[in-house]
Amino acid sequence: MKNSIGTSIILTLAGESHGSDICAILDGMAPGLRVDEAFIARQLERRRPSGFTDTARREADAYRIVSGVKDGLTTGAPICILIPNTDVRSADYDALQELARPSHADWAASAKYGGFEDRRGGGHFSGRITVGIVAAGAIALSALKAKGIAVGTHILRCGGAQDRSFGDIAADIEALHRAAFPVLDEAAGKAMCEAIAAARAEGDSVGGVLQTAVAGFPAGVGEPWFGSVEGVLANAIFSLGGVKGVEFGEGFGIAGMKGSEANDGFCAQDGRIQTKTNHSGGINGGISNGMPILFQTAVKPTPSIALPQQSVNLRTGEIQPLEIKGRHDPAIVRRICPVVDALTALVLCDLLALRFGTDYLKP
Repeated sequence: MKNSIGTSIILTLAGESHGSDICAILDGMAPGLRVDEAFIARQLERRRPSGFTDTARREADAYRIVSGVKDGLTTGAPICILIPNTDVRSADYDALQELARPSHADWAASAKYGGFEDRRGGGHFSGRITVGIVAAGAIALSALKAKGIAVGTHILRCGGAQDRSFGDIAADIEALHRAAFPVLDEAAGKAMCEAIAAARAEGDSVGGVLQTAVAGFPAGVGEPWFGSVEGVLANAIFSLGGVKGVEFGEGFGIAGMKGSEANDGFCAQDGRIQTKTNHSGGINGGISNGMPILFQTAVKPTPSIALPQQSVNLRTGEIQPLEIKGRHDPAIVRRICPVVDALTALVLCDLLALRFGTDYLKP
């Protein structure tokens, strides 16, 4: 099992959906960084279920930092964060122990781990594990903020509704971190919530597209081939089980443009080289160019739905009908936004440490 990501700054995850705790270990962060525990709690709150668009599972996420922080500052040692699981109902999964849930990892995990994996609530493959990413990522977000770098994600499309794209990126990111529902246009958010509620009423689910922006990231970070900014970020975002697509800048849309339309012409403002447009999403040749980094993430509909489906018995190989009970999100697009923010921040901290050294993040 590969449960770590990063080269200089490394995140390692452990735990299962119905185990005692989720564990996140963040190694390589510079000493002397301020750890804002109220901000960590706020980021966990953004991820936590809160209404009719989310699962009925309610976890307090009363995290504990058990190493690597003293008197509110990082020590340079590995930071270990524990988040307990307190609202588990393993009995909901008793009838599913031998059945593979469509579009879940059940069959693939069984093929790899020989049936020894913890199946309760998805086990180590559950979205519950992302609580560790968010807690560790909050420390990375704070470190970036101290360097004038901001990260934000909103739901661009969901259930047929469309949010506006980023405009004043710094202001939009600030607004998103305060928003109860991560959109830039309230009317779009209302339409999305209605579509999610309609899917839930039908026993179904919906997916969506997220848009992430990074403001204030310096030019000259990243590698030209196998350590490109796009490649490292995409590797991290694709680690999330619900993600099925990542595109930067205009993404697939750039294939339908002419070179004269797609090229980002240069200009200078206050002595700083910039581009007049940002179709490339802030990256050229795998290296940041100083413009805002922009990318979109495609999130699939939640695979746990209440409608009848066809499954297979993993023990006998027989095809069997399946109806999933229990508590599930009719859409994960709202709750995954802070997870994408967190992973993005962790990747950016690692890229900066590789380019300038880990002490670059020191205040």
